[in-house]
Amino acid sequence: MVDKLRTRIEELKREKNAVILAHYYMRPEVQAVADFLGDSLALSIEAKRTDARIILFAGVHFMAETAKVLCPDRKVLIPVREAGCSLAESCQSEAFRRFRALYPDHKVISYVNTSVEVKAQTDICCTSSNALKVVESIPADVPILFGPDRNLGRYVQRLSGRENMVIWDGACVVHERFSADGIRRLKEEHPSARVVTHPECPAEVVALADYTGSTAGMLDFCGRDAAKEFIVVTEAGILCELGRRYPEKVFIAAPTLDGRTPNECEDMKLATLERIVDCLEREAPEVTIDEEVRRAAERSILRMIEIH
Repeated sequence: MVDKLRTRIEELKREKNAVILAHYYMRPEVQAVADFLGDSLALSIEAKRTDARIILFAGVHFMAETAKVLCPDRKVLIPVREAGCSLAESCQSEAFRRFRALYPDHKVISYVNTSVEVKAQTDICCTSSNALKVVESIPADVPILFGPDRNLGRYVQRLSGRENMVIWDGACVVHERFSADGIRRLKEEHPSARVVTHPECPAEVVALADYTGSTAGMLDFCGRDAAKEFIVVTEAGILCELGRRYPEKVFIAAPTLDGRTPNECEDMKLATLERIVDCLEREAPEVTIDEEVRRAAERSILRMIEIH
């Protein structure tokens, strides 16, 4: 069945001049049919580069929106329109507008995990790959409003030493679920293992890390580090790519507060091969964005890409 679906997807891509972009957190079989696999920053850059007529984004809704912002003349599809993001949903547009009004002199930096309406209110977007560079691109005497991820914001604030940062109180439920005590227990069981964490994790989890960075950064670190075992503290979908790249190494999924592994994002797992086939056949659901909002959001996203 999987082979039939993969064959049909390849036929539809050729027939419709379509490409599939997929995030590292997607199901392994979805990652396998992607033309480009990456983190949020790399996928944004790839969306801007492609000349395909159709972009199917195997990810969550804000990712597909970002592709549409950068490619207004292309048809952008998402297999499951309801695939959301807890972090983006923790920062509603109107609430963010009111928050911004309290700090009129602050430069606004928004994480890419936000709705297009929030990006339209933003000076520069960032990803976990380039958040520190984006913050450091702002003159030291200019105050910053950073949203919506409080953990990433505080992490960057510590690294940059920027005290003049106001941080929106939002978080990713998946990364919030990781257990510092569980990671310590794993370290006792695997004393030579290196701990790699995503900066969306709480500070007590990041404090245990040998490396903290984006999904792309974690992949690179695991390749260049001499260790043979790694405790991986991010959404478990990345284990597929880690195993594919480095089959000689062992990757251990970090547990949640209630002891569960793997720790998965339910929304990221909504896209299936069946839904991708249906999406390509119907060319729907399609992502549409108001043009005035799109243009405002585009400015902040292009600035992010310039600083990558």
